[in-house]
Amino acid sequence: MSSVERKAIYPGTFDPVTNGHLDIIARAVRLFDEVCVAVTTNLAKQPLFSVDERVEMVNEATKNFKGVVVEPFQGLLMDYARERGATAVVRGLRAITDFEYEFQMALMNRKLADEIDTVFLMPNEKFTYLNSTIVKEVAKLQGDVSAFVSPSVLARLRRKFEVS
Repeated sequence: MSSVERKAIYPGTFDPVTNGHLDIIARAVRLFDEVCVAVTTNLAKQPLFSVDERVEMVNEATKNFKGVVVEPFQGLLMDYARERGATAVVRGLRAITDFEYEFQMALMNRKLADEIDTVFLMPNEKFTYLNSTIVKEVAKLQGDVSAFVSPSVLARLRRKFEVS
């Protein structure tokens, strides 16, 4: 076996981290020695949680995962991946609607850094409809999202949307 450590980056806003994200992380740690969950801010989105809160949530939710590092990140993903010594970027594909965007991003990333591969992982089918936006909308309306997020994320969502 090679002594070179296989590192991957799993970038996203994780606002909040869902069980679908955790499923992808669990799959990725089986393939790579280290998975860096890179928490970023998407300028097109208005996050509910700060970057620091999101990093804390991912850390809490992955505390029992071996080989996971969680960091905030800004800038160009391929520059960050090179700085971290990553050989791959992990992306989750839930449905065919994700594919076109992710395919375009993977091709652009290949142009920017052809030594870094994009690996697409599919979550368990029970998470294919799940995304952070839906979770936030249901939580805001006081719906039960306990099946979709970890207990620590659920507690944070409840605090954010407390009815006064």
